Amino acid sequence: MEIRLDIFLIIFGAALVTFIPRVLPMMLLSRISIPEWGMRWLSYVPIAIMSALVAQELFIEEGKFTSLSSNVELIAALPTFWVAIKTRSLLGTVLTGVLSLMLLRLLM
Repeated sequence: MEIRLDIFLIIFGAALVTFIPRVLPMMLLSRISIPEWGMRWLSYVPIAIMSALVAQELFIEEGKFTSLSSNVELIAALPTFWVAIKTRSLLGTVLTGVLSLMLLRLLM
C-alpha cells in the first residue's frame, strides 16, 4: 500500500491540531497551583457549556427564536428537567426526554 505524502501530512496536521489544545493546558496547569477561587470558578464551566448547548437547541430554530407555544422540545424538556433534578439518574432523564418528546410529537 502506498502512502501519499499530502494525505500523510493532512492526517499528521489533524492529529497535531487535536493533540496540542488538549495536552498543552494539562501540562501547564499541572505545574502550577491554582488558587481556591480559580478552582471554584472552573467548577462552573461544564454546567455553563451544557446550559448554552441545551438553550440553543430549545429556543433557537433556523437562527431565530422559536415561539414558545409551538415549541415541542421545550415542552418535553420540562418533565425531563424535573426527573433530572429529582432522581439524578442519567438513564431516567434520557428515557423521560425521549418518551415525552415522542408522545408530544405523536399527539401534536
